[in-house]
Amino acid sequence: MAVTLREVAKLAGVSVRTVSNVVNGFHHVAPQTRARVQEVLDRVGYQPNLMARTLRSGRSGMIALVVPEIDVPYFAELTRSIIGQAEAYGYTVVVDQTDGDAAREREVVLGGARAALFDGLILSPVSITVDDLRQRSGGPVVLLGEQIVDGGFDHIMIDNVAAAYEATTHLLGLGRRRIAAIGYPSGEWDGTTTMRAQGYLRALAEWDLEAPEDLLVSTRYLHRADGAAAARQLLALPEPPDALLCCNDLLALGALKVAHEQGLAVPEDLAIVGFDDIEDGRYSHPSLTTISPDKAQIAALAVERLMRRLRGEDAEPTEFVANYQLAVRASTVG
Repeated sequence: MAVTLREVAKLAGVSVRTVSNVVNGFHHVAPQTRARVQEVLDRVGYQPNLMARTLRSGRSGMIALVVPEIDVPYFAELTRSIIGQAEAYGYTVVVDQTDGDAAREREVVLGGARAALFDGLILSPVSITVDDLRQRSGGPVVLLGEQIVDGGFDHIMIDNVAAAYEATTHLLGLGRRRIAAIGYPSGEWDGTTTMRAQGYLRALAEWDLEAPEDLLVSTRYLHRADGAAAARQLLALPEPPDALLCCNDLLALGALKVAHEQGLAVPEDLAIVGFDDIEDGRYSHPSLTTISPDKAQIAALAVERLMRRLRGEDAEPTEFVANYQLAVRASTVG
């Protein structure tokens, strides 16, 4: 039979309310008490009765995670971390994909009865606007990424300008001078690629270098095939680049394949840097130098902010800048 909160409380020598506070992730429990209760919960295999909790609280025990593309490795890896963080609070995560389509994003965020199924939402927007989000009448929203900044919502991001600056400076420090950018923003606003372009241009300017237009390649998507097409275009130039700064690792992996096809040695002939530190880049040949966002921290912050909102603990929206590091590997240093 299922173990009850009362039985856990008796074994741990605490009140039922204290056990409930631990199960639901409330912070006002002494660390030693929390550890003792958690040990009992783990030992007896306690599972929360989600149906009973729903009836008592009016909540579903589910949160929605909405991303542009589930099969993009960055989002897949981030999703795994978010699911693990939410489970620690007793929540189930339902994942939805929008393909970056504005109508689809609005449907998920504002979609009436469907949106009401979830107690809260973690959203990586592409096309939806701040005005759209402000029409939401459901639970709290935490934003990921850089498409909407300073929009009046809890928001988790990394400093993309600083990260791209560091990656470009790394290439400059290795003696590279014709550094191409793949995934450079087109005429339409794209928060992430625009910020990464700013960091790239800032680094070049500090070294008194300009970015020739033929080295700035926009791509329709940020997939492997787009990186491969961009690399072919760049390597066909009369004076091809000696380094590539790619807006994500998928573009970099596509470019790496083309370099191999054309008989170029990486990094001797062509150094390559990506963004996101997906697992595939660690096992490519050569392994990929990349900007590594702290995905575990991003997941933990996103879920924690959502839980605090659900408990009514914070009034003001907060912008969080998560950590990152430049993971230097063989694609730039051999």
